Amino acid sequence: MDVRLSVRPGQECAVVEVAGDLDMATSPRLLERVQAVLDAGTPNVVVDLTAVGFMDSSGLGALVVMFKAAAERGGRLCVAAAQQPVRSVLAITSVDQAIEVYDTVAAAEASMPPAVA
Repeated sequence: MDVRLSVRPGQECAVVEVAGDLDMATSPRLLERVQAVLDAGTPNVVVDLTAVGFMDSSGLGALVVMFKAAAERGGRLCVAAAQQPVRSVLAITSVDQAIEVYDTVAAAEASMPPAVA
């Protein structure tokens, strides 16, 4: 399955909405999109996984790489609204111990620190 990505402004962040499977074929596109957001000067990112039904180790790896890239820029990356199969993968691999996982996109947005002027 292909993946669809879109970016919208959020509360003190950018929200990257993902629809489809995150696997070896599609994870590089997510990495590129988040990198473009970071390069544009938005250090805080919420990855909205509402419409992701499957994620393999490539997807997990992409999340970790993006998390580190955001942190290196003084920002923060978190994930939100993961369906149960994806949430289970995050928990089993302990990725949820490093990257914060929120039940809703709104909760993730509300957790973002204010931008520093």
